[in-house]
Amino acid sequence: MKLLAIETAAEACSAALLLDGEVTLRYQVQPRKHSELIMPMLDDLLQESGLKPTQLDAIAFGCGPGSFTGVRIAAGVAQGVAFAADLPVVRVSTLASLAQGHFRQSGCRRVLPAFDARMQEVYWGCYELQESGLMQALFPDEITSADKVTLPQGGNWHGVGGGWLSYGETLATVIGSGLKSVTPDLFCSAHDIALLGASGFEQGEAVSADQALPQYLRDDVAKKPANPIRFG
Repeated sequence: MKLLAIETAAEACSAALLLDGEVTLRYQVQPRKHSELIMPMLDDLLQESGLKPTQLDAIAFGCGPGSFTGVRIAAGVAQGVAFAADLPVVRVSTLASLAQGHFRQSGCRRVLPAFDARMQEVYWGCYELQESGLMQALFPDEITSADKVTLPQGGNWHGVGGGWLSYGETLATVIGSGLKSVTPDLFCSAHDIALLGASGFEQGEAVSADQALPQYLRDDVAKKPANPIRFG
């Protein structure tokens, strides 16, 4: 499996190459510089591996939720590379990638990732580890006020993401004794986009480049296609 992954939805900008089960990562925390950083990262990964885009199996990107501008950058770059190399694209939830990253770093098996959605709301989801070693959503990602977050029965939940920095007290009150830890300063990584993207590709979830669109959870965000970056 040869898959290139892109993640620019939050503060960190990253790209990863999954090659025969091994992940090579480029990662920088540089808010508002994602558009300058992402293409050099991709070029560096491809040059180091000796691969051309046409030799890849697929592109994966963090489709949101997250920063409106950041998610559109990821979608545009993914579309551009995919159009130029005639590749399929896998859309990966950024909440899923954050949950996967937290498991990868801490071993926590039940994760509640949350991003600050502004307007007194949070993007959030409930993820649990599967036998495959990958996180799976227990229900679709949501956007609500922090006091409307709900969990399935059971405990051992671990909060992660910037939503916990903004609304941690409210979220902790809502979850109660089921909450075991909080890690508000972990960002999404293309490493986890690559892992989840490869799984999605194998499960037939890839789409054509023109369908590689951001995921918007707030109804009042215009659902316009991202402008693809074309090459050649």
